[in-house]
Amino acid sequence: MAKDAKKRIEQLRCEIRRHDRLYYVASQPEISDQEYDRLFAELGSLEKANPQLVTPDSPTQRVSGQPLEGFATSRHAVPMLSMDNTYNPDELRAFDERVRKQLAGDNYGYVVELKIDGLAISLRYEDGALVTAATRGDGEVGDDVTSNVRTIKVIPLAILDGPKVPRILEVRGEVYMPTSAFTELNKLREEAGEPIFANPRNAAAGSLKLLDARITAERNLAFFAYATGELSEPLANNHYESLERLKKFGLPVNPHITRAQDIEMVIDICLKWSEKRPDLDYHIDGMVVKIDRLDQREMLGATGRAPRWCISYKFPAERAETLVESIDVQIGKSGILTPVANLTPVQLSGTTVKRASLHNFEEIDRLDVREGDTVLIEKAGEIIPQVVEVKAHARPARNVPFEIPTKCPNCGSDVAKDPDGVYIRCTNPDCLGRLVERIKYFAGRDQMDIEHLGSALIEQLVETGLVKSFADIYRLEKSQVAELQRMAEKSADNVIQAIQMSKTRSLWRLIAALGIRHIGGQSAQILAEHFGSLDAIKKATHEALEAVDQIGPTMAASVYEYFQNPKNLAVIDELVEAGVKPEMPKKVRRSGKLAGKTIVVTGTLENFSRQQVQQAIRDAGGKPSSSVSKRTDFVLAGNEPGSKIDKARKLGVDVISEEQFLQMLKG
Repeated sequence: MAKDAKKRIEQLRCEIRRHDRLYYVASQPEISDQEYDRLFAELGSLEKANPQLVTPDSPTQRVSGQPLEGFATSRHAVPMLSMDNTYNPDELRAFDERVRKQLAGDNYGYVVELKIDGLAISLRYEDGALVTAATRGDGEVGDDVTSNVRTIKVIPLAILDGPKVPRILEVRGEVYMPTSAFTELNKLREEAGEPIFANPRNAAAGSLKLLDARITAERNLAFFAYATGELSEPLANNHYESLERLKKFGLPVNPHITRAQDIEMVIDICLKWSEKRPDLDYHIDGMVVKIDRLDQREMLGATGRAPRWCISYKFPAERAETLVESIDVQIGKSGILTPVANLTPVQLSGTTVKRASLHNFEEIDRLDVREGDTVLIEKAGEIIPQVVEVKAHARPARNVPFEIPTKCPNCGSDVAKDPDGVYIRCTNPDCLGRLVERIKYFAGRDQMDIEHLGSALIEQLVETGLVKSFADIYRLEKSQVAELQRMAEKSADNVIQAIQMSKTRSLWRLIAALGIRHIGGQSAQILAEHFGSLDAIKKATHEALEAVDQIGPTMAASVYEYFQNPKNLAVIDELVEAGVKPEMPKKVRRSGKLAGKTIVVTGTLENFSRQQVQQAIRDAGGKPSSSVSKRTDFVLAGNEPGSKIDKARKLGVDVISEEQFLQMLKG
């Protein structure tokens, strides 16, 4: 019996690895999600019954069970050198001239690659199994991040098929976060009251340095191989064919790698990609130019820090010069103090930029940004405006360094820095600034959706002491609201009516509005539909929460801890006593036009908010998703759709209009 189990386990592992490669690397899945899940479940069941047969390279072993206490270091067998940079065609020609002289008339060619803006990683395979993954570090020694890299599904844990694999195979490449995943991650962090990442590179680097691989697994990181390190035997005589071998081993290699006969062809490729880069779902900051033949690389050698056989061509970032008129310190609902630069308005990448987040006070200190400074700004990852350089020579003599606050700018309480972090928080749980932000979030359109209860009114309600908790909103009387500044009787009446209407909002809206860490609108809907009532969620065990599809261990722990806190339970009891009675979720239809369909929404719709359309999809039996893949049935495109529509077309996924969607709902 054990012999039969071992044979079936090996068959399942081989089959699952093949389907992982087809789906994540080749984008050519052969089976449905349900069939894949069935295979995975069978493997998990057999391994549970036969624990002696579990191996580290099994597809079930991608995520470690417990957080690490810290990262060990790993020494690179072959140093990971950096590259010299060029910034214009003439500098590329000068590089080519140096190569020509050193090769003394020998014919040579180039390989041109996209320079992915991520984190360099070395993967070491021994006898086909992934044994170590390490960051570049100082080029000689990096951090051992194997447990986190194992969660990246495009990276094979074992290379057992295809052409003969060297006994020692060290693969170098770039771990990155796709733009779509970055946008979704920041959206979820913003909904959960957490600081957003400045750019995709920071998000990728931060995700790889987490001590809990289970959180890394939720970050949707990706990887492209671009070179080899230590090898027990060579793969080929040139770089291009070496990458082709890596493809055959099942490793992802960027599809846009090109051979070039001479430097003019190289320059043409670089200039074209400078224009085409917005079409990609990942950020590139330039191109990498490499000599193709490996023997010629040996002849060219390296300087102390960089090879002489390769160079990077950096794209000029679109930047704008402006003035920092002032620096504000904002306080979020979780107490984090965030410095924000108020700028003289300037055009950048087609939009007018008036403000730029300075992220944290360590960033202010690093850049030495001061009020009155002339600065350069750019859109990090072409998404978020940020200050990248201070023109110190243009600084007025009177400018003084920005003082890091030691007191909360709102309540005057002491602030404290996060342990092992960069964020400063107000230590006062009753800070009115924090309360204002919590109330704004609670009443927001994607939470309790209380119309007419805007920011200015909320600030007045908190400042006057009329609202000290969520429940106080529902205790307000028309006469109290009418006495506030700029509030006529009719306006007050509208506010009270909107508050009354919100008492019976959907359960998921109430869950989202509570401000549970890591829980935004989409995860709140998943919880509401799974458990069906607030009482069921309150009583759910940690194990029951973690077992919910799309609720990872971090979310599960956060929800469980929230409902174990008596203060939080008192908040909910107060809301119920004040008349809040959330509508229980409707049973999902299992038939109809959208039954079993996965739908991605992009752009602005005329008849729905984002939350409304997601609910409409669920009510019709469908599943809303945030990212486009081969598993997507169709993309619903509104006005000004983003890059998701381009990805859908590339993958052959149907794109429908809002009118077509409405017809489907009627059908």
